[in-house]
Amino acid sequence: MSAQRALPADTVDAKAAKAQAKKNRRAAAPGSTTGEEAARTGLPGLRDRAVALWRRRLHPVVDVISPIGWAVLGAAAACWAIGLTLHLTELNVIALALTVPLLIAGLFVLGRASYKVTLDLQTHRVVVGTRAVGRVEVANPTPRVILPSRIELAVGAATAQFMVPRLSAEAAHEELFAVPTRRRAVLVVGPVRSVRDDPLSLMRRQVTWAREQELFVHPRTVRLDEAASGFLRDLEGTPSSDLSSSDIAFHALRDYAPGDDRRHVHWRTTARTGKLMVRQFEETRRSHVVVALDNLAEHYASDDEFELAVSAAASIAAQTFREEKELTPFTVDERQGTSTFRQMMDDYTLVEPLKERISFHELGQKASDLAPNASAVMMVVGSHTTARELNSAANQLPIGVMAVAIRCVEGAEVTRSAIGGMDVVTIGSLDTLARALRAVGR
Repeated sequence: MSAQRALPADTVDAKAAKAQAKKNRRAAAPGSTTGEEAARTGLPGLRDRAVALWRRRLHPVVDVISPIGWAVLGAAAACWAIGLTLHLTELNVIALALTVPLLIAGLFVLGRASYKVTLDLQTHRVVVGTRAVGRVEVANPTPRVILPSRIELAVGAATAQFMVPRLSAEAAHEELFAVPTRRRAVLVVGPVRSVRDDPLSLMRRQVTWAREQELFVHPRTVRLDEAASGFLRDLEGTPSSDLSSSDIAFHALRDYAPGDDRRHVHWRTTARTGKLMVRQFEETRRSHVVVALDNLAEHYASDDEFELAVSAAASIAAQTFREEKELTPFTVDERQGTSTFRQMMDDYTLVEPLKERISFHELGQKASDLAPNASAVMMVVGSHTTARELNSAANQLPIGVMAVAIRCVEGAEVTRSAIGGMDVVTIGSLDTLARALRAVGR
C-alpha cells in the first residue's frame, strides 16, 4: 500500500491556507477588532445602543407623561426660556405656575408596587344574555405595606375600574365583576393594570399584571326535540332497494353462503330447517343534514335580523349534532367545525356578515360540493333574499335531496310556501323555529 504524500508547500491551496491562518491569528490577537466588532463599534453599533437605551431607560420615563402633561411641559419650558431671556417677570410667574403642578404630579407616580394579580373567569363560554362572572385578586407578596392604588380591567372596548385599599404584608384584596353579554361576540377580558396618576391627569403610570383572556359569547339557540322528527329522517335513514349482508334494517332470511359473517346466523331458524340461515339486511341511507347560512350582508334588513339567522342556523346544527347525525354546517365564506360541540358554537360566534357582492347560487353549489349525498339541506336566509335567488340555489342541489329555506324576517308570523321543489318557511323570532320546522315535516 503506497504511503500518502503531503501537498507541496508552494501550491496555491497551501498558500491560501497559510494566508487565512495568518488572518485568523491577527483577528484573535489581544487588542484586535473583528469585522463584527467593528460594526458594533461603528455607526450601526452606536445606533443599536441608542435604540436599546431608549427602550430600556428613556421610553418608560417619557411614557409616563400624558399628552396634556406634554402640553403643559412645553408651555412651561417656553415661558421659562422667554421670561429668563427677556427678563419678563409675568412669563416667569406663568412658568412657575405651570411647573408646580408637574412637580406635584411627579410625586403621585413615584414608587413601585409589587402586586401579584390573578384574573379568573368562571367560564370562557356563555350564551347571549347570560352574564359572565369573574374575579380579580390583588395580593401583596412583599413584607412591606403597599399604598392604595387603582386597578383597571379592560373588557372589550370598555374599561372597568376599582380601588385597591392599602395592603399590608401578605394581604390580598378581591373584586368580583360581571360582563354583560348582550350580543354575540368574542370579548377580550384583560389585561389587568395598576394605575397611578395625578388629579389633573398630567402623568400616568401603569403596570400590566395579568394578561388578557378570551370570552366567547355564543349565539342563543333553542332545542328542536319535537320538531326534529319532522325535518330529519329517523336514525335508520331512508331504506333503499339495495340489499346488504350487514346494515341496520332487517329484510329477510336466506341460505348461508361461504364468506357470510357467523354473527348474522339465525340459529332458531337453522335448528328448525336443519340448514344454516343468515339474516339479509336492507341498505339504508343515514341522515346527512347540511345547514347553509347565508351571511351576505345585503340579504338582511338589520343586524338583529342577521343575529336571528345565526341563532336559527346554530339551533338546527346543534340539534343535529345532539342526535349524532352526519352534519355539514357552513356559510358563504367559511365552514364550521363539527369535531366538538364547543368548536362548532365557537365558529358560529365568529360568523360575520359579508359586504362583498356574491351570487347566491354559489351557496347551493357549495352544499352540493361539500355533501353530495346529503339527505336534507337547510338554507337560512334573510328577508332580502329573493325567490329567484332561492330557486337558483335550489337548482344546484343534488336530485332527491330535501331542501328547506328558513327566511328570517324580524317580527313576522310563521308562514309556509314553496318555490319549485324547495319548502320555504318564514320565522319572526327564534322561539317560533320549532313550530315552523314541524310544519315542514307534515
